[in-house]
Amino acid sequence: MCAQAGAPPDTGQNGHVPDTQDPAIGPTAGPAPTAGPAPKAAPAPTAGPTGEPAAWPAPTASEPVRATVTLPGSKSMTARALVLSALADAPGALRRPLRARDTTLMAAGLRALGTEIDDTDPARWVVAPRPLHGPATIDVGLAGTVMRFLPPVAALADGRVEFDGDPQARQRPLAPLVRALTDLGVTVTAGPTGGLPLVVHGTGELAGGDVTIDASKSSQFISALLLAAPAFRNGVVVRHEGPPVPSAPHLRMTTTMLRQAGAEVDESTPDVWVVAPGKLAGREWSIEPDLSAAAPFLAAAMVTGGEVTVPGWPQETTQPGDYLRELLTAMGATITVSEAGLSITGTGTIHGIDVDLSDVSELTPVIAALAALGDRPSRLHGVAHIRGHETDRVAALATELGRLGADVTELPDGLEIRPRPLRGGPFHTYADHRMAHAAAVIGLAVPGVVLDDVACTAKTMPEFPALWRSIVAEAAV
Repeated sequence: MCAQAGAPPDTGQNGHVPDTQDPAIGPTAGPAPTAGPAPKAAPAPTAGPTGEPAAWPAPTASEPVRATVTLPGSKSMTARALVLSALADAPGALRRPLRARDTTLMAAGLRALGTEIDDTDPARWVVAPRPLHGPATIDVGLAGTVMRFLPPVAALADGRVEFDGDPQARQRPLAPLVRALTDLGVTVTAGPTGGLPLVVHGTGELAGGDVTIDASKSSQFISALLLAAPAFRNGVVVRHEGPPVPSAPHLRMTTTMLRQAGAEVDESTPDVWVVAPGKLAGREWSIEPDLSAAAPFLAAAMVTGGEVTVPGWPQETTQPGDYLRELLTAMGATITVSEAGLSITGTGTIHGIDVDLSDVSELTPVIAALAALGDRPSRLHGVAHIRGHETDRVAALATELGRLGADVTELPDGLEIRPRPLRGGPFHTYADHRMAHAAAVIGLAVPGVVLDDVACTAKTMPEFPALWRSIVAEAAV
């Protein structure tokens, strides 16, 4: 990474007043959210796996950020490759997988069911499928992929498999998947909310067949059934009934990777997915860089009027993070993609945007942070389902951006954000890595933003705090 001297861009965020209010109390200025309660706060740890203190002052950029940022592997691809490899008929491997909390929990869950996974080489994990068995206990942490992808796999195990995770995980939607498994003949004991804690009573096999599900709260419900379906005696026919399924690119990733593993998949009929029974091939998966993880780093170029390059950006991909190219261009950036990767140049001026983020909802927190620093109002919509993510992200963003002085209206399915001069103060992350990314982006332009828990970024990127601090520090050299 290199720094280049120059005057910092004028983002219109001058004259900040530190806000020392307790994070558990609402904002001292700016309108309160108009819909929904603020999300429940998880107790902040005193330190976490990142090695950073819980209270983390977000670095403020005094110069344009100019950096080359090498991203870790895709969380979504790593999780799917692990499941498909565990169900294959021969050993496989993952090249450049993501090693973070979510993926190590996925690997641990598969190991608990009998799969052998050698991850001693961080650049290449080797997976040896073995007969699935219980009894087993699986810690899902706060990972939607683990809590949703592994129950159908557990149904193929011989024995009792227990699932539980972080306290917040019990609030994440799971009931539609539990009902679908029950309809397919699996004996499942669920918690009071229809989700975690969960017990799957596996019998060693599953007939499969037709099942109808409402996947409007998470496309992972469908992906979970499809990933395990080749091992079902009759495969599966999944029909969605309900409001539109969000995060369609993630479903395309699932069906693409199933085909790459040798599965027969038919998705020609809207809202119907058919996977035939058959053997999956053990293969070597090449994991792409995690494009969604690029969001805060690309945003840094926009906020500071700098330039950031991400090597290895794929020319073609099923990752929803690739939509960053279109989103950030609309917000004022200049972006080029070549065989070397993606490069973004910002001007320090950020344009407001009116956009449906239903297919790329994980980008909402960083886009909301940019919108709060924009030159005109923004409307982000189509993301009602992110109320059931690590936290209620809609309510959390409205609360925390409002605490810093932004004029935010909470909508049933998103946010209206009208930029105003912001001030520093505490920013609660709700144990949500993407909330932490949003706070870091705001902190580039607003001195005094203090995250109550930066360690939550270990969920998908343990190196985030150190990497973020380094690109800001390099800019000032």
